[in-house]
Amino acid sequence: MQTDVRSEIAAQRTELADLLAGLSEQQWDAPTLCAGWRVREVVAHVTYPFRTRAPRFFLDLARAGGRFDRMADRVARRDATAMSAARLLAQVRDNVEHPWSPPGGGAAGALSHDVIHGLDITLALFPERPVPSGRMAVVLGGMSPRSIGWFGTDLSGVRLVATDLEWTFGAGEPVRGRAQDLLMVVCGRRLPTGLLTGTAAARYTG
Repeated sequence: MQTDVRSEIAAQRTELADLLAGLSEQQWDAPTLCAGWRVREVVAHVTYPFRTRAPRFFLDLARAGGRFDRMADRVARRDATAMSAARLLAQVRDNVEHPWSPPGGGAAGALSHDVIHGLDITLALFPERPVPSGRMAVVLGGMSPRSIGWFGTDLSGVRLVATDLEWTFGAGEPVRGRAQDLLMVVCGRRLPTGLLTGTAAARYTG
């Protein structure tokens, strides 16, 4: 299973690199689903672990007062300003096989990180572009009520129902969509209209 997950990570990063290589300069500056970040900030964030050793990470964290979210935002903006689109692209392309994984998350956590931030870009620019179902099954299979709760998204009174995989979460009014769209709902993103159905879908779109 570990080998399969690492293969999916490499495939995800390769596909992201290929997509980024075809973007115009204007698209690199386009907003994404990650509020306040353009494509270049998202890519800077995704590639930060590839080019950062522990001492630099802890220094960046200390400068942000120990607040990880604040650090991530500051560093993404700093690096997106300092690095050209070509250099950011190279960071993705050159690290397809990089072994990084988030603390305690393992390979499945690394895949989830790459898929979520890849969707930040693709759902904003190319909403019909799919993530392979096998890859989504790995990501959703690694999620638990505790990890879903970590995002802090209000999912009260709704039941998320994937239309392309056998996956549901919660209880209440059904909100239906592709597994990748529901993943982003869990992550607290606001989705483009038309991707979700159900009377409660408006809570997560727009």
